[in-house]
Amino acid sequence: MACGVRWLALLLLVPCSSAGEADLPSATALAAQRAQYEAEVPKSILELQPFRNEMRVSISGDAGVPGSATLVNLNPYANSWYLLRLELPGMPAGAASYHLENPYPLLQVLRLRADAHAVSVVNGAGTACVLWTSEGRGALPPASASGLPYAPLCDGALYLRNPVAGHHTSLERITDFLRDHVWGGDRVVNFVKEEFYRDAFLQRGAAGSSAPPAPVASGPQPAPLAPQYLGRSTVTAGLALDLGSPARELQPGQWYAVPDLPGVFVSAIVPQDLAADFLGREAHVNPLDQVESGALVYLVAFDLGLLDLHFVLGTDHPRLDWSERPPPASVDLRLPGPDGVASAAPLVTNGMVSPAAAPRTIAAFAGGFKRSHGAFRFGPLAERNHGSHYGFIEQGVIFSKLQPGLATVLVGDDGAVDLRTWSSADDVLLPKLRYARQNGVPLLDYDTQLHRSLPGELVNLWGPGNWSGSSEEVLRTVRAGLCLQAAASRRFLIYGYFSAATPSAMARVFQAYQCRYAMHLDMNALEHTYLALYLSRGGHRLVEHLIEGMEQVDRTAGNQFAPRFLSFPDDRDFFYLTNRGADP
Repeated sequence: MACGVRWLALLLLVPCSSAGEADLPSATALAAQRAQYEAEVPKSILELQPFRNEMRVSISGDAGVPGSATLVNLNPYANSWYLLRLELPGMPAGAASYHLENPYPLLQVLRLRADAHAVSVVNGAGTACVLWTSEGRGALPPASASGLPYAPLCDGALYLRNPVAGHHTSLERITDFLRDHVWGGDRVVNFVKEEFYRDAFLQRGAAGSSAPPAPVASGPQPAPLAPQYLGRSTVTAGLALDLGSPARELQPGQWYAVPDLPGVFVSAIVPQDLAADFLGREAHVNPLDQVESGALVYLVAFDLGLLDLHFVLGTDHPRLDWSERPPPASVDLRLPGPDGVASAAPLVTNGMVSPAAAPRTIAAFAGGFKRSHGAFRFGPLAERNHGSHYGFIEQGVIFSKLQPGLATVLVGDDGAVDLRTWSSADDVLLPKLRYARQNGVPLLDYDTQLHRSLPGELVNLWGPGNWSGSSEEVLRTVRAGLCLQAAASRRFLIYGYFSAATPSAMARVFQAYQCRYAMHLDMNALEHTYLALYLSRGGHRLVEHLIEGMEQVDRTAGNQFAPRFLSFPDDRDFFYLTNRGADP
């Protein structure tokens, strides 16, 4: 739409009953944008959005020099992220872009309307909020100068997402420097991992001496044990969550409710305790060695009937450029990255939970691999789709295309969560995806003919499975993963922390816990396998970490404790969960 105005434009906040009432592009525009999305050419992050809808108004300056204001709804189905671009005489570089977040996508839609003097927002009650004026007033200039990751606009009706620096741990800074600036840097990092990190976080299971607390009957399905381990307890000395058991002893394979967090459960297991069905020889998995057989695994289950899952990109990772892993034949040097995109700019990734969602957030955990490790060096997946770089979507915005054959976490615009191996046929789901994160190949997949889950066909293949670890295929290290369990009418997303495991051990444990599908997350350090829970008790907000030592990744501001992901921007991507029904 276009209309001539003397100065600028009015940005309307229009109330709506559902996100589906946001303006959709025409069929002609959709076809053209789909062609841009699919083209193997350098492109902007906007051209990677096939469902975007643009509104533009003409403007002119004092001297009559023409300009424009453009509002882009990056995905009208999600109706969460907008880009406002002002092209006016006298602006630095002739234009300025602002990434706006709509925290109430079901209640309001942004639209441009002609106005004589300023760019403004009007809420459903008709109250105007001026964003920008020719005199430099309005809400945008001070919000942009504030340096806040989320600068509130219009009394919190909108947020301006500002570029910020994400927190890096010392380990992150060193590894990033080695990979980016030192010849052979990845080999140096791999040497450090092989020599110092392989069993650095190993926790051995030990038989308890006291009667463990009774598990809950209303939680997820437990893992079946070998007869000799029934009724015994396991010491969980490294577990940092308060489950009301001073002795820190739990019955292996059973589930325990986390106090004051409805819908959240914890379990612990040692693989050697599992029933024989899950430890025998089977295709695609290796026998477990003595170390990982006795290494503790902690699992946290989230009831998807009560909780919603979200995904956030870090300030720095995962990047959009090329991984160094794909073979030369799979790399098109004409492109700045596998999707033709060099960076997310002018969109802002800020590695932090939105202030609108923070009060109802009950958990957060680290996401997947960086782009440097998020592609294939060997096997069929390395030879197609430019090396099959892992894809990811936040708030309906595609940052990296989802690739066929990869394990994928999906969250629809209705909040439904699924874990599956993405296929080309699944592209029809793209308009209605709010979040997605790919990370390698499945640890566990569901066989529809046998009606049971089986280890993925690449679980014991280091190269084709892209399981990381060392070049000598030493795969045992601290790892994290996700699985989906369906128990009767209830569905649980289960996060697994493996203190020393190979992908084979991960597949076996998730299989024993009756998961339909399972996939890898990250590995090698506590900051990469981080999980924290947030609960209210006695009028205070408390933070509990899954494993002792994870709190070292958090920070303090004065005398205030500041948990990672919730209180400050982080360089890495992550997932978080909120109470269902709390969204407006």
